[in-house]
Amino acid sequence: MDYFSIGLNIFCLIAQGIMHVYFCASLTGKKQKAYHFAIYIFIFFILDWIASKFSFPWIIVIGIELLILYGVNRFILGNRPSASWVAAILANYISQFSFGLINSVEAVIFPRVTNTLLLYSMVTAATAVSLAISIACYTSVVKSISPEEIGHMTYMGCLLFPVLFFFTAELYIMQTSYTQIYYDVLSPALLLEHTALLFLQALGLGALLCTLYAYRHLCRSLQTKAEMQSLSQAVQAQKIYIAEAQTRYEQTKAFRHDIKNHLSVLSALLNNNKLEESKAYLQKLETVSTTLSFPCQTGNSVVDILLGEKLKMAKADGITAEVSLFLPPPCGIDDFDLCVIFANALDNAISACQSIEGVRSIRISGERQGDFYMLAFENTCSDNPLPPTGTGLSNIRAVAEKYHGAMLTEKIERRFSLNVLLNISIHPESISIQKP
Repeated sequence: MDYFSIGLNIFCLIAQGIMHVYFCASLTGKKQKAYHFAIYIFIFFILDWIASKFSFPWIIVIGIELLILYGVNRFILGNRPSASWVAAILANYISQFSFGLINSVEAVIFPRVTNTLLLYSMVTAATAVSLAISIACYTSVVKSISPEEIGHMTYMGCLLFPVLFFFTAELYIMQTSYTQIYYDVLSPALLLEHTALLFLQALGLGALLCTLYAYRHLCRSLQTKAEMQSLSQAVQAQKIYIAEAQTRYEQTKAFRHDIKNHLSVLSALLNNNKLEESKAYLQKLETVSTTLSFPCQTGNSVVDILLGEKLKMAKADGITAEVSLFLPPPCGIDDFDLCVIFANALDNAISACQSIEGVRSIRISGERQGDFYMLAFENTCSDNPLPPTGTGLSNIRAVAEKYHGAMLTEKIERRFSLNVLLNISIHPESISIQKP
């Protein structure tokens, strides 16, 4: 091997090492650091030296390279096992196909070149083109799959198996067709063979991009379906809350209507010195009034019912709750939208509290600021990073934007806060729902 080949090999190893780590970190949403690249490139060089010294088969070398890149993803970048495998396979898949594509061109053109300087120039250009193709494909993959989809891996099997198939086919092509790519005479049969391989490898890269496109739309379709189901369940739940609130209101109205009669009966019992009967009658009135009262008085009967149900669940799990909230009577926010905010916020808060030990608490507060009203939900949580925004928070954000407001989340150590700003001066009839 001459100095040109050694230098070009070193350059390719460094370039591929940088691209592999950068691609894996970008794909999984991790922040790359300088020592990540240094570790991987160093191991990459050792693997290449061992493979050339002991003449390992190419498939074994690629397998070891996959394991190394998996280890970098898993133990250095801190990704999940499934995400680490997918990132490692995609990184190697793209680099092998990109260089294999150019190898087909080299096999057709290079045997006809006799000038050494021209040959070196063409090899350098071919290497640059291979790297450019790799970068373009890496960029397309990163744009096609979000870190949230990689992190959850819900439907990644749909992507992984086609990629494994194409990757295995490429390894077979590289092993059987490009062990020696330079010939003294390129026969028409070999020319046809390498042209066909060029076409197949171009199809391989195209198949990857098409698979990613289909995978992205599959994920979005299933996510939309899940959101619709969640929204449908939320609608049913809010209808129950509203119906129960109306029932409580009618019962309270009836109780207030009869209060004069109750006071007359009580007065008559006291006038006749029937103290025991009076106490028993008062206890009955107290029992009735307790069933009609709400643990929280927010000024909105629907929210009072919802808070009562959710805080009852929290208390059963040993979660303390503090409510400091009063919704102004001239409020342009629909009861259904209030239920969406409170139900989703409290469900998330209770779930977060249930996942930890020790002190568990929830705090709900509200404050009017001119034409705007700020709702604040705070709860204890674990030290783990926040998961991707789910359907619940997405629904809350949609309601906030509907009322020309905003939603903000923040996590500080073991405390999570959710703030929802709403414009309460907007008349419900003036709100226009934007269609996607």
